[in-house]
Amino acid sequence: MTKIHDTSEKRAPLPLVLGPTGSGKSDLAIQIARAVGGEIVNCDSLQVFSGFDIGTAKLPASARQGVPHHLIDIVDPGQLFTAGDYARVAEQTLRDIAGREKIPVIAGGTGFYLRALLDGLFPGPSRDSALRARLERREALRPGSLHRILSRLDRTAADRIHPNDKNKTMRALEVRLLAGRPLSSLLERGRAPLAGFRPIKLGLHPPRELLYARLNARARFMFEHGLVEEVRQLLAAGVSRNAKPFESLGYKQALRLMDGSLTPEAALESTQLETRRYAKRQLTWFRREPGVHWLAGFGDDPRVASEALEIMQRECAN
Repeated sequence: MTKIHDTSEKRAPLPLVLGPTGSGKSDLAIQIARAVGGEIVNCDSLQVFSGFDIGTAKLPASARQGVPHHLIDIVDPGQLFTAGDYARVAEQTLRDIAGREKIPVIAGGTGFYLRALLDGLFPGPSRDSALRARLERREALRPGSLHRILSRLDRTAADRIHPNDKNKTMRALEVRLLAGRPLSSLLERGRAPLAGFRPIKLGLHPPRELLYARLNARARFMFEHGLVEEVRQLLAAGVSRNAKPFESLGYKQALRLMDGSLTPEAALESTQLETRRYAKRQLTWFRREPGVHWLAGFGDDPRVASEALEIMQRECAN
């Protein structure tokens, strides 16, 4: 087992495996963890929810090669779990792992969760369920109205948020209404970044055509191996159709398939198309992340794993 020691200001090394869905982040994270004596910390906003397994491509315990995994199946499907919640729980997990003289290895494709953990969150107001319910009803009646309101109240935030991104639009509008100040002005107060760790960012960037082929095959595999049945079981167990995870790719199509509003072929095609688009958005997000060492390939490629470990050795030796 290779031991990697960090000599810079006693900061513990923190490998982060980033990249689009389907690029093999879990595979690479496991190889790194096995090489350095590490434990994996999930950074996927859907894999934190219990019961949502097939559609999130959650790695079963039997495939984790004995490497401990953290922050998987920790939240009930109906529970609210924000980026701030993730940052708090993840930071404590990192410190627990480092306190046992192990190396935490972060793996996941939820860029906002990662940003919240590394950079900290601005000191904005807590979420207001009643206000959000009113905003949800307004958006349902008049699609696009929340972004138009945000444009009038906080032009800077509106310009940064895509009109179709309902979650970010709602949060920015919520902050404006509760705090009485624009989100952009609150961001200027500064944040409390993660201390005591030295991030080593490893980004997977496989060829687009090969990635899309994998994503198409994975979506087909999910529908052919129990995704719809998993949804039925979740509903039968009392999980609300309005639960947050049901808004995600694959699950929302499975619900529409069960309702009869989509044929099996259309549900599969919709999932494949939206997953490819999601992967493209993830790459765009991570391309803006500073200091990423990009690896041209999939995480299950031994050459990529070898290159990643070389980068870690070099970074920790500096």
